[in-house]
Amino acid sequence: MIITKAPKGTEDLLPQDSYRWQYLEEKFKKVCDNFGYKEIRVPTFEHTELFERGVGDTTDVVEKQMYTFLDKGDRSITLRPEGTASVVRCFLERNLYAETLPLKMWYNLPCFRYENKQKGRLREFHQFGIEAFGSKGPLIDAEVVTLAITFLKNVGLSDLSVNINSIGCPECRRKYNEILKDYLRPKIDELCDTCKNRFERNPLRILDCKSNICGELVKDAPRLLDHICDECREHFEAFKKTLDSVGIEYKVDDGIVRGLDYYTKTVFEIISGPFTVCGGGRYDGLVEELGGDSTPAIGFGLGIERLLIRLSELGIEIPNTQKPDLYIAPLGEKAQEAAGKLCFDLRVQGISAETDLMQRGLKPQMKYSNKIGAKYTLVLGDSEIETGNIKLKNMETGEQTELDINNIADFFKEGK
Repeated sequence: MIITKAPKGTEDLLPQDSYRWQYLEEKFKKVCDNFGYKEIRVPTFEHTELFERGVGDTTDVVEKQMYTFLDKGDRSITLRPEGTASVVRCFLERNLYAETLPLKMWYNLPCFRYENKQKGRLREFHQFGIEAFGSKGPLIDAEVVTLAITFLKNVGLSDLSVNINSIGCPECRRKYNEILKDYLRPKIDELCDTCKNRFERNPLRILDCKSNICGELVKDAPRLLDHICDECREHFEAFKKTLDSVGIEYKVDDGIVRGLDYYTKTVFEIISGPFTVCGGGRYDGLVEELGGDSTPAIGFGLGIERLLIRLSELGIEIPNTQKPDLYIAPLGEKAQEAAGKLCFDLRVQGISAETDLMQRGLKPQMKYSNKIGAKYTLVLGDSEIETGNIKLKNMETGEQTELDINNIADFFKEGK
C-alpha cells in the first residue's frame, strides 16, 4: 500500500479546479432558491438498516456496492450510497412532516459506492439532489423535472433528452411481477446468478440488470407500463400533459425502472450524450416503509462529476472568478511592509489583493501575477510610497491608470 496515493475510485479536487465546482454549486443553489427549495445537510454515514430497508436489499447498491462496517460499539454503519434515504430519515426524526407542506429541500452531498472506477463513475462521488414531500399530484412531478432542466441549461447543456416512465404503485407491480415471472420462468437457467436469486424476491430488478445476457433475455418481456392501474395511468397522463404545457419535450421509455426499490409511479432520466446526468422519480411509500405516515414524495439525484465531464467534452467553459483584483509587486523591505498593509486594507473592503510572500525579484513577480490571473498589477517602490502616486496596470489591455494610492479602493469599487 502506498500511503501517498489516493484510494482507488477517489479523486482530489485541486485549487486550480475548485472554481468549476463552486460555479455549479452557486448555479444549483440559485435555481433551487427560485423554485422554493431550501438546503438540507445530513450525516455522511447512517445505520445500515436504513439503506437495506429504504433502497432495497435486492438492489445492486445494497447487494454489491455499499461501504459497510462495524463501529466501536459493534453497530453496523454504512457510508451514504445515495441521498434520499437519509433525507427521509431526517424528515421522520426531526418531525419535518409537521411543517407546512409541501416541504421542498435540496442538497449537495458526497456519496460512496464500491464499484469499478470508470468514466464519470467513482467510488466517492458527489450529487446535487432535491426532495419534495407532501404533494401527490402530477404538477410537482413536472416541477422537479423542470428544475433539473433549468439548471442543466443554465450551465450550458443544450443537447438534453428527457426520458420518462411510470412503474406504477405496489399493487400494479405485485400483479406485474407474476406476469414477468411467467415470462422468465422458461429462461431462468440462463439468467445470471444474481438475477436467479431475484426471480422470487424481486423480479422487477432483473429488468435493471447490467448483464448483457439478462438484458437480451428481457428485451421482449411484457411492459410494466401496459399493466399499471387506472389511477397510475391517469397520473402519468396528467404528468405528460403538464410537461407539454411548460414546453418540456420528452420520450416515454418503458425500459426505465431505476435502480432503487423505493420508486413508485413517475420515474425519469435526463440524458446528455453518453451520460445519464440526472435521474429520479416518486417514492410515495418510502416514508411509511421507514415508520412514518403515508406521505407522497419525489426527488432526483444529479452527478456532479459526470456533469463536469460532459461540459468539458462539449467545450463549455466555466468562468474562473477566483482571480485577484490586484497584485502588488513590492520592491524592497519598506515596500514589502507597505504592500502587506495595503493588501489588508483592500481585503477588508471586499477587494481581492495579493502580494509577494517569497521575496522574489520584480520579473518573477510579474510572472506570478500572470499565472494567478490578476486583473491589475501595481509595482510599489520607495518613490510610490513617498509621493503616493501609483500606476495600476490592466493585465488584459496593458493600459495604465495613474491615481493616488489612497484611492485604490474607490477605483475597484467603481468597477473600473
